[in-house]
Amino acid sequence: MTQQFYVSPEQLMKDRADFARKGIARGRSVVVISCQDGIALVAENPSPSLHKVGEIYDKIAFAAVGKYNEFESLRQAGVRYADVRGYSYDREDVTARGLASVYAQSLGAVFTAEQKPFEVELAVAEVGATPDQDHLYRLTFDGSIADEQGFIVMGGQAERVSAVIAEGWRSSLRFADAVRLAIRGLASGTEQGEAGATLPAKAVEVAVLDRQSETTRGFRRAFRRLNDADITALVAEED
Repeated sequence: MTQQFYVSPEQLMKDRADFARKGIARGRSVVVISCQDGIALVAENPSPSLHKVGEIYDKIAFAAVGKYNEFESLRQAGVRYADVRGYSYDREDVTARGLASVYAQSLGAVFTAEQKPFEVELAVAEVGATPDQDHLYRLTFDGSIADEQGFIVMGGQAERVSAVIAEGWRSSLRFADAVRLAIRGLASGTEQGEAGATLPAKAVEVAVLDRQSETTRGFRRAFRRLNDADITALVAEED
């Protein structure tokens, strides 16, 4: 009869955490920035169809790094949660805080109960009437949740990218300036990253939660995804 090796709970949790962190660090970074016009979501992502940012509900968006199949299943679950809650109660009852809590419970359950944790890190963003009313929540692989202010940087060389974003961020940034700042930060986190480096439009994915969607577009849905031409035009704009 074979005897199983004993592994302490502390060592088991540490091994799972190290495994998840390494998987997330291998991915490309994502930046979520609150600005004057709304919330910009910018990801280093050369794929035109495997999105790392997406819409959840009227004024709520989702961004993720890590394994695509794992965070895509979470995104779909979030959409279902939001649809059911909005239909059963009221659209105003669907909030980023509520969605982040559901994600935290799911990630925490997988981390503690399953043999392999999710190799993902998530951001849930909700645009408000003013930048001060924006909500940015960051969720890690173990179900930890943090209420961030101003911006979120996840995955890849997050510390290097975050340093660039922190240096240039301010709440009065316009959307175009926020996108340029995010792309500059993402470029600094690449292997060839250096001062003044940038990324081509086809290498990034950009979306916005428009703060004035009801005024400018006439409906509550604030999420809008930009195509390559839109990104190129934004990057080329003069400050």
